[in-house]
Amino acid sequence: MSQFQFQTAARIISGLGSIQELKQIILENHYRKLLIITDAGMVQHQLHLPIIEILERLNITYSIYSNIQADPPEHIVLDAAEFAKKEKVDAILSFGGGSSMDVAKIIALLAHPEQRQTIAEMYGVNNAKGPKLPLILVPTTAGTGSEVTPISIVTTGETTKTGIVSPHLYADIAILDANFTQGLPAHITAATGIDAMVHAIEAYTSKIKKNFYADMLAKNALRLLNDNLPKVLKDGTDLEARQNMLLGSMLAGQAFANAPVGAVHALAYPLGGHFHLSHGHTNALVLVEILKFNAPHAKHLYAELMQWLDPRSNGSSDGLCDLFIDHMQNHLDQSGLVLKLQDLNVPRQSLETLAKDAMLQTRLLQNNPREMTEQAALEIYEAIYA
Repeated sequence: MSQFQFQTAARIISGLGSIQELKQIILENHYRKLLIITDAGMVQHQLHLPIIEILERLNITYSIYSNIQADPPEHIVLDAAEFAKKEKVDAILSFGGGSSMDVAKIIALLAHPEQRQTIAEMYGVNNAKGPKLPLILVPTTAGTGSEVTPISIVTTGETTKTGIVSPHLYADIAILDANFTQGLPAHITAATGIDAMVHAIEAYTSKIKKNFYADMLAKNALRLLNDNLPKVLKDGTDLEARQNMLLGSMLAGQAFANAPVGAVHALAYPLGGHFHLSHGHTNALVLVEILKFNAPHAKHLYAELMQWLDPRSNGSSDGLCDLFIDHMQNHLDQSGLVLKLQDLNVPRQSLETLAKDAMLQTRLLQNNPREMTEQAALEIYEAIYA
């Protein structure tokens, strides 16, 4: 067995109603003032009130920063950091989707009184350093796994995204409580669920850092997501299935944090950057064509995943690989998501630009089981155009 290293969040609390553990966390750590990082929709719909009630019962002072946007631009991150410094908070709690949690992870670093790095110095792999403020993450979607990853993605240009990857971004505590995922629109449930599946699949086929521990997490994540996504799309009030989705998303996050993702994400990012499509949706758009592209190099791994999802399936690696790709296509077909670029008002003349931009994602492409070329990327975009 090859050598590997594995890291994750220090403490994970999972279960319906587990947000109530926040009381003991605050008392144990003697927090005096918390900054809650979320988005305006969460505040508008008062979804944050269970957290506020806990803080007020404990007489804990808090501030709320709710200006988070999807695919957060750098100026929002810097604004949030200045707000945190001005408020002199001693802990960060993020309540929301991947964008809110990604910002919170960076703010925990930037807002620490002894932090000397700028955000520009943090971009890249292992450039961001401590110290950081205590960080608690509470996901409200079952998709990104951001609560257990050391990665934050920032929009740094009109169409470009840049990652900060560092173990200093790991949360101190992640709380998974599916009560907070109730009421999500079906298209968000679908897109985030597919996103989590992609994390599991790409971790399992990761070229450089694939390892036994991440494989175990990825397989169990994929089974939970596979079994429960149809249930939550059929009945959004099924809390047991929603909790299973949160757990599957978290396991997939742990897997890809240690065995990084590849070409699906690399080709998804330009679509999000240029056309402001959600990250989960863009992953869904390119997933099946990239599975087909990777099949010559990864068919035995796709076959293993198919047998894991359905032990009754049998046949050759080629046959099981095809069955797995068909199986994922079925999830996409049942998702209700728009799956053609033409129907999303993406101009055909932009496809060459998308392919060029995908090639810039070298951090991701190096993990893909098959080398991706610009021509292959262009052919994948053309295949999903109409």
